[in-house]
Formats: sequence, structure tokens, C-alpha cells
Amino acid sequence: MTRKVSWGVLSVAQIGVKQVLPAMQRGEVARIDAIASRDLGRAKAAAAKLGLSKAYGSYEELLADPTIEAIYNPLPNELHVEWTIRALDAGKHVLCEKPIALNAKEAEALLAARDRSGKLVAEAFMVRHHPQWRRAREIVRSGEIGELRAIQTFFSYRLTDPTNIRNVPPGGGGLYDIGCYAISTARFAFAAEPIRVVAALDVDPAFGTDRLASALIEFSGGRHLTFSTATQLSPHQRVTLVGEKGRVEVAIPFNAPIDRPTRIMIDSGVDLTGGGARIEEFPICDQYRLQGDAFSRAVLGEAPLEFPIEDAIANMRVIDACFRSAKSGGWERV
Repeated sequence: MTRKVSWGVLSVAQIGVKQVLPAMQRGEVARIDAIASRDLGRAKAAAAKLGLSKAYGSYEELLADPTIEAIYNPLPNELHVEWTIRALDAGKHVLCEKPIALNAKEAEALLAARDRSGKLVAEAFMVRHHPQWRRAREIVRSGEIGELRAIQTFFSYRLTDPTNIRNVPPGGGGLYDIGCYAISTARFAFAAEPIRVVAALDVDPAFGTDRLASALIEFSGGRHLTFSTATQLSPHQRVTLVGEKGRVEVAIPFNAPIDRPTRIMIDSGVDLTGGGARIEEFPICDQYRLQGDAFSRAVLGEAPLEFPIEDAIANMRVIDACFRSAKSGGWERV
């Protein structure tokens, strides 16, 4: 019988209770055993809903449980580093929600915590585990579309509730919440780190968080990512990877559905009417389950940790540069 990693969860955040944890419970090598909240009643309610055996009324109690091997941390962005470090120091492996921190300097503290604990820590970018992204990268590497030179990304939703954590400083705003995906997937596809960025932010005057962020990010060799992310526009997602001989379009690149197959389009560009296009379809899957199993296999020593904490820090450095550019009005080095 396959051994499963015992997981505990810090907080009853909706992304965990509604999406991540149910998916991980269906995993091959992950098992959710406990959840903690600062309100024991809320912890018990979430545990009952998920069928978990343990509920704790404080995060400290969960971290003190010797049977828990790994922690999933979906706390508010400004608490990611603090509680990830506490979990590592308690001897737990940690999968922390994105963005890993509010800036790269803060995130770098995780390096020392990882090294002194000897435990694994990673940022939860589930999209990199989805077959559609694996295949898109494979097509790029194969040379089918020629050298990948440009990536265009758009990601938006509409959320105007002033009490929602995504609209509350210091950790709210679209660049933190979804701009991080545009940057991470471009680094994934280019297999490189950016050189410099120029960005513009439109900040909601009432919320104090960015509601529209756009950036041009330059990679070596004259390669570019251009993206826009928005929190108060009509919901839309699309990524286009453009090479010298064709392109790949990922239609639902980030919130891939779990109830239907996903598709990408590969087009040779022979004409503008789709004459050189083909569709590749991927079976129904849950990228959160795939992510949970990948991290759990690394915990078990069955596979390497593909995206270590250094990757998260590199992503954070790009976000930092975007914020600096929005203030300076010019190019900023990463």
C-alpha cells in the first residue's frame, strides 16, 4: 500500500476549503488530516465539511502535532513568510500559496529557514503541473513554432467587495494575486529569467490596491512578455506563445476546469483564418491534485522538488521590479 504524506492546513481560507483540499484528498500520496483556525468553531466546521479527523483552535497547536508532516499555507499574503518559517522551524515541509511574500527580501528569509530545518518549501503555482502547460512547453522546446520570442497574457476577474482580502492592503491587488501567474508561466515557457521591466498600475482610490496592472518584461535575446491583469474587469483569461514559425494559445491557462477537458491550439500561421491550426485536448484532471501529489512525492523522496524556493524568490524579484517601475515611470532592472 502506498504511503501517504500527512498534511495539516493553516486557516480555513476559501481557496483551501473549496478547491485545494478536496483535490488533494483525491491524491495518490497526499492525505489531509488536520486544519487550524484562530476560531475553533470555524476549524471544526471546516473539518466536518472535509471529513478531517483533527481541528485546532490555533496555528501553534497544529504545528505542534508530531503526526503532521507537511503544511499547506493559504493565509493572507502578508502572513505567508511568518507562518511558513514557523512551520519549517516546527519540522514541517511547507507548500505556501502564491505570492510567496510581499517582496523578495522578505522571501529570502525562507532560504535560511529551509536550510536550518532541512525541510522542503515551495510556492503553490498549480498551473505548472497541468498537462496543458507541460505540453505547451514541450511544443516550444521541440522547435515546432520556431524560437519563442513573445508571450502575451491577459488575466482578469471582477471583484468589488471592499472587505475581500484581495482588495485590502498590504497584500491585496491584482499584481500580487494574478500578475504573479503571468510572470511565472513566462519564466516557465522561456526557461529564463527577465532582465528588466516597465509597468503601469491603476490603483483603486478607495481600496488602495491595484485594479489594473500592465507590464512589458524583457528577457535575454530580445524576448518579451507583455501582460495585463485586472480585478475589476470582465473575467477573461488567455495566453499566447508566439514563435517565428507559429504560436500556441492556451485558452483557459490559469483556472483550468475540473469538469471538462482542456484545449490548446497550435497554429503554423499559414493564414489568418486558422488554416494551419490544430487543437490538442487533455483529459479531465485537477491541477491542485497534481500539485499536491508532486510535493508529497518530493517529501517521500520519490521525486525531486521541481520548483524549489529559489524559483519563488526569482518570481518575487520580478514583481518587485514591476512595483518600482510603476513608481519611477521607467525601466527597472530585475
